Amino acid sequence: MENKEPDPEVVFPVPHIRTVTYVKPTIKRKNILVGDFTYFSDVDFESHVTHHYDFYDDKLIIGKFCQIGKGVEFIMNGANHQMNAVSTFPFYIFEGWNEPVPPLDVFPLKGDTIIGNDVWIGQKVTILPGVPVGDGAIIGASSVVGSPVEPYTIVAGNPAKLIRKRFDDVLIGLLLQLRWWDLPVTEINKLIPLLSDPDVETVKKILLHRG
Repeated sequence: MENKEPDPEVVFPVPHIRTVTYVKPTIKRKNILVGDFTYFSDVDFESHVTHHYDFYDDKLIIGKFCQIGKGVEFIMNGANHQMNAVSTFPFYIFEGWNEPVPPLDVFPLKGDTIIGNDVWIGQKVTILPGVPVGDGAIIGASSVVGSPVEPYTIVAGNPAKLIRKRFDDVLIGLLLQLRWWDLPVTEINKLIPLLSDPDVETVKKILLHRG
C-alpha cells in the first residue's frame, strides 16, 4: 500500500494519540501565524500565548517543523507595564477608572515574537515579548528566554544563556542556505536520511558537494 503524504492540516498527526497536535490548523487568532508541521506536545496552543491584546497589534510568528514542549508559554507585549511614570499600575484595563489606554509609545514594547524553523523548545520554557529565535535552535526545559537566540545554538537557564553552537560555522551556513523546511514534502522525504544522520562531518561534505 502506498504511504499517504503527511498532511499539515491534520490536528492530531500521531495515530491514536490525542496529546500531540499540529499547531497551524488549531489557530483562530489573526495575530498568531504558524508554519506547516510545527507541533505542540499538548492541546489548546492558543491558551499558552498570554497577554496578547489586540490594541498592541503584536504578532507571534512561528516557522515550520518546530517542536514545542508541554507547558511552554509565549508572553506577549501586553504583559509589559508603563515604566516611565510614577506608577506601573494599568488603570486603563480595569472597570471604573477614568483612564484611557495610553499611546503605545509610552510602553516598553518589544515588537513581534519570531521563532524560526526546526526549533526545539523544551517543556515549560517561557519566551518573553519580542525575542527572536533563529532556525535550528534548541531551548532547554524550564528556560526563560529574554534575549535573541542565534540559529543552530543551544541555550538554557533563567535567564537563558548560550551553552554552545550545535555545529561549526560552515555546516550552520550550509543548513541556513539549504532551508530544507521550504522544500516540497517529496524532496524532504528524500532528505530524511541526511537530516537524521548523526555523522555531521559526512553531512557537511554532502552538502558542500551539493553546492
